[in-house]
Amino acid sequence: MEDEARDDRPCVFSYTRRQALEDGVLVDVSELAREAGFKLPVAVTSEVWWGHVARAAPPESESGRLWDLLNVLRMLIRALPDGSRADRLEFRVRFGEEDVDLWALVGPGDRIDEPVLTIMVVGED
Repeated sequence: MEDEARDDRPCVFSYTRRQALEDGVLVDVSELAREAGFKLPVAVTSEVWWGHVARAAPPESESGRLWDLLNVLRMLIRALPDGSRADRLEFRVRFGEEDVDLWALVGPGDRIDEPVLTIMVVGED
């Protein structure tokens, strides 16, 4: 009943995933994610990208750091028990000398029928 009442309220503000990608709040990493085996569109927050992935120093690279992040997440997803479904997973990735706690969320994109994956630093939402 409460949800029905909410649906009747006018939308005061809306910020779409597309706008977040255009504004740089999210960084689309879907191309490399597909190579790593992901079927959904994947984005990371600007904090993940600029705070950790893009800070690569030789011999590391941005693509190498991102590949590591994606593969840690992919292995965790594959390790889930058969038939289990999780829309949120917390995990840790080592970037250089730093361990970073991250979480991944599967939710609707700009269309309700279009699931997407977003990777964030724990504490972001």
